[in-house]
Amino acid sequence: MAMENRLQSLGTGPAAFSNQGGGPNDKVVGEHVSQQSLIANTQTNGPDDGEDFPDGGKEAWLCAAGTAGIMFCTLGYANSFGVFQAYYMHHQLRDHSPDDISWIGSIQVFLVFASGAVGGPIFDRFGAWVIRPAAIAYLASVMLTSVCTAYWHFVLAQGVLSGVSNGLLMFPAMAAVPQHFNKRRGAAMGLAIAGSSLGAVVFPVVLARLLLAPGAGVGFGWAVRACGLVMVPVLVFGAATVRARLPPRASRFFLWSAFARPLYALLVAGTAALFLGMFVPLFYLPSYAAREAGMDESTALYLVAAVNGASLPGRIIPGILGDRLGRVNTLAAAGAATSVLIFCWPSATTPAGVVAFACVFGFVSGALVSGGSVVFTLCPDSPKDIGTYMGMGIAVASLAVLVGPPVSGAILERYGGFREVSILSGVSCMLGAVLCLVAKAHTPQGVRGRI
Repeated sequence: MAMENRLQSLGTGPAAFSNQGGGPNDKVVGEHVSQQSLIANTQTNGPDDGEDFPDGGKEAWLCAAGTAGIMFCTLGYANSFGVFQAYYMHHQLRDHSPDDISWIGSIQVFLVFASGAVGGPIFDRFGAWVIRPAAIAYLASVMLTSVCTAYWHFVLAQGVLSGVSNGLLMFPAMAAVPQHFNKRRGAAMGLAIAGSSLGAVVFPVVLARLLLAPGAGVGFGWAVRACGLVMVPVLVFGAATVRARLPPRASRFFLWSAFARPLYALLVAGTAALFLGMFVPLFYLPSYAAREAGMDESTALYLVAAVNGASLPGRIIPGILGDRLGRVNTLAAAGAATSVLIFCWPSATTPAGVVAFACVFGFVSGALVSGGSVVFTLCPDSPKDIGTYMGMGIAVASLAVLVGPPVSGAILERYGGFREVSILSGVSCMLGAVLCLVAKAHTPQGVRGRI
């Protein structure tokens, strides 16, 4: 019986052999094989095309470590935009409204994720070579940001160039890790994406220290350039260690048929709703602390580091739990918990309360980015398509990141308070959690299944 199960999971059981050759029953047999493939995918928590995943070893863990380094420099830096938002409002861009300024960060984060629609398929078709030129372009965007003086300069350098190069660098690295892991995929992806949490602790502290600390400020230009210099050795390590394990696939660049699968389409919609809500506190928490809780500007900038520091275990622990309890289950639970916390956000009216909110929010929301990436790996039939499925899904979901913070900024300007902002964000995260649970209805295990 165990041997039969193993043969079935490898695609070499009777159902697989029965699909060879022609005949009038080809369509029926094909549908049977497709159903067996879906069942195998969800039972093993990942695609399986006959490949034996290493699930460890030097090369696999170096790939995960290299991806963590790349995430440190890319998403970690992008998640530090709350520092820039608060700084720009009182310095270079003080003549612009909060929602105008937030468009810079929204465009950046949107293009980070939207570029996955290209970065993922490029990795699947050609391997990890794209990481090297993307790293050079990304470092150039950081250095160009350091010399920006006008609003449109920041939009082009920090928004467009940084976002596109960031995504082309990040997604091939993220797609490489699942090729090395299956049973430990959630833990490995959690470890890799935790690099972004570490980066989002380091960069806000560096920026706040160099920009605002009495007697230590070096000015905006050198503060940003210092961040770029920190990135150089880390990106070199990532480019040297992140490699594809499987040969490139030769199929179409985009796999649009993926959106015809209810499981994939609902997971994409759920992730979009989660992203719509979770990024708003990351952008506006320092401004909220200074305005509503009486926290001084320099201390408020460290809240971004507090949120992302708490998200470090929040990305690793849920990844491990996801391997045991189900990755969609873990993502839905994290989304619901994030929603409840965001509803409570306006109740934090003292500096201590804001710090407590930042830490708890960082932990529970930490699983949303890592979990949102991992659940897409459940959908493809072959691990060679993981990059494409992940890139397309995150790219579509990133549309929510583009509109979420600016819309919240407009609401803030209209109503003058953060309660309305928290309602929009909280409802969005709860909707995302519900959509993830609905997606489970389209798996063999059903809504109550461990997937």
